[in-house]
Amino acid sequence: MIRPLVPRLAIIGAGLIGSSLARAAREKHLAGTIVVADADPGVCERVRALGFADAVTQSAAEAAQDADIVIACVPVGASGAVAAEVGPVLKPGAILSDVGSVKASVVDAMAPFVPAHAHLVPAHPVAGTEFSGPDAGFAALFENRWCIVTPPEGADPAAVARIVALWRAAGANVETMSAQHHDLVLAITSHVPHLIAYNIVGTAAQLEETLASEVIKFSAGGFRDFTRIASSDPTMWRDVFLTNREAVLEMLGRFTEDLTALQRAIRYGDGDALFDHFTRTRAIRRSIIEQGQETAAPDFGRRAAEKPKHEES
Repeated sequence: MIRPLVPRLAIIGAGLIGSSLARAAREKHLAGTIVVADADPGVCERVRALGFADAVTQSAAEAAQDADIVIACVPVGASGAVAAEVGPVLKPGAILSDVGSVKASVVDAMAPFVPAHAHLVPAHPVAGTEFSGPDAGFAALFENRWCIVTPPEGADPAAVARIVALWRAAGANVETMSAQHHDLVLAITSHVPHLIAYNIVGTAAQLEETLASEVIKFSAGGFRDFTRIASSDPTMWRDVFLTNREAVLEMLGRFTEDLTALQRAIRYGDGDALFDHFTRTRAIRRSIIEQGQETAAPDFGRRAAEKPKHEES
């Protein structure tokens, strides 16, 4: 029998990411025992029914007891509370990690509760959909997606290597960087786009009743995509913006400057400026496709037969 990568894996939080990781661990035989904890008794009942965990509990501390790796799959604002609960029961050599899309504040919140005999190795799988809850998860969520590992200064190399190995085995490509650099990169690639989506959809919601109904009726691909992004978990995104405020505000400032330049070009009929800008941005799309993070298949028609069951956000 092949020895599992992780003898005992504890996953705290059974939302999209937590349930997907548990499913991937089960399907790929990455853990000898998978324990899932969620404070919501209804979620725990659903996890038992779905059968992707060997044990289910409402207690994070109970789940972390004797675990080799503990992964907090909760909104970033709850990371510190999870660390406070599981810290006292972490066994020698245990690794505490997370999946949050903000890293510097997570390190600050979790590190004080990690005992000297254990290790903190935060990570962020850059994958997801607009859906949430244990039923939303699926084992292939991390396939060919990136997972960014952000070890704190002085982190144990062997502990970092174990987290890297776990995410690679789950199907992800892995890169390591500092928490601060991660937060700047994600501010422009994820956080600001979500903020823009929430704002545009919010603007449509506040239009006069007749106009708002026509916006919904005649939605083209662009607005429809914004509504998908804007339907993401509000608790998670509230915490993201509050905990990564400095990086988000910096990138939002740059975005506002560029938006003002486009506004000026439209106002004064500067077609060359608009064409040059759109040409540069088109190249970004091609680069994303070339790196395998998106497909070039036509998608504007949104024909149901061509759509995958889950979409990434």
